[in-house]
Amino acid sequence: MNATIAVRHLDASEVHLAVDWARQEGWNPGHHDAQCFHAADSGGFLASLHDDEPAAVISIVRYGASFAFLGLYICRPDVRGRGFGYRVWQAAIEQAGDRVIGLDGVPALQANYARSGFRLAWRNTRYQMVGGGEMPPELVDLDTVPFAAIATYDADVFEAERHDFLRAWIAQPGARRLGIVRDGQLAGWGLLRPCAVGFKIGPLMADDAWIAAQLLDGLRATVEGPVFLDVPEPNVEAMRLVESRGLTPCFETARMYKGEAPPIDISKVFGVTSFELG
Repeated sequence: MNATIAVRHLDASEVHLAVDWARQEGWNPGHHDAQCFHAADSGGFLASLHDDEPAAVISIVRYGASFAFLGLYICRPDVRGRGFGYRVWQAAIEQAGDRVIGLDGVPALQANYARSGFRLAWRNTRYQMVGGGEMPPELVDLDTVPFAAIATYDADVFEAERHDFLRAWIAQPGARRLGIVRDGQLAGWGLLRPCAVGFKIGPLMADDAWIAAQLLDGLRATVEGPVFLDVPEPNVEAMRLVESRGLTPCFETARMYKGEAPPIDISKVFGVTSFELG
């Protein structure tokens, strides 16, 4: 690691820089991702510096003492190949400490991540659809569901507790939030947010494929234009659902972990929350 390259944390106002760079890379972030990401870990965003200006950025959001998620790893095009990206990468790995680290990276860089100790767990495929359609009658506004029920559901499908992030994510402006309640218990929920291009659904969590289909149809019915959903390939029912709806695959990532992958119930994950934060 080139210790002569300085690294510092990004403050709340600067997280927008990392998200703007992601937009320029074609990653299609949400309009309010920066605020939500910063709420997850205010000290989780780093930049290496060239002439005192950010040259490369990265996020290493720490969820408690045992898990972290790495994302937003971008180097400014005009300074690539000069060590700024590697310097901030190493700083992020160091900041994670002994935590297991997850990431969603493009498959072309999988070998690079493997050299840092990351191992492939599964692949995610991004699907595109068009908004519109009818709202299924079984759905409820997620605002009517206690936050404790949402957090309890999330504990089965995410690697660590992320209450601060969930509160910010659910409350972001312009989001559509829907759920299904069975026998007084939350049986699935999903969120759609406006992005640089169209909308993204994430997360999409459900006890079974029928519930996931109701949520998918309901969320896409609330908007017009392109809608994207990131599906983990090991969830066979999720893959069948998008195929049955005729959705078009357009992108993929490799979910990788440095350390032993935490156990989650992938059968309930029909749509990943975010490639940047897990």
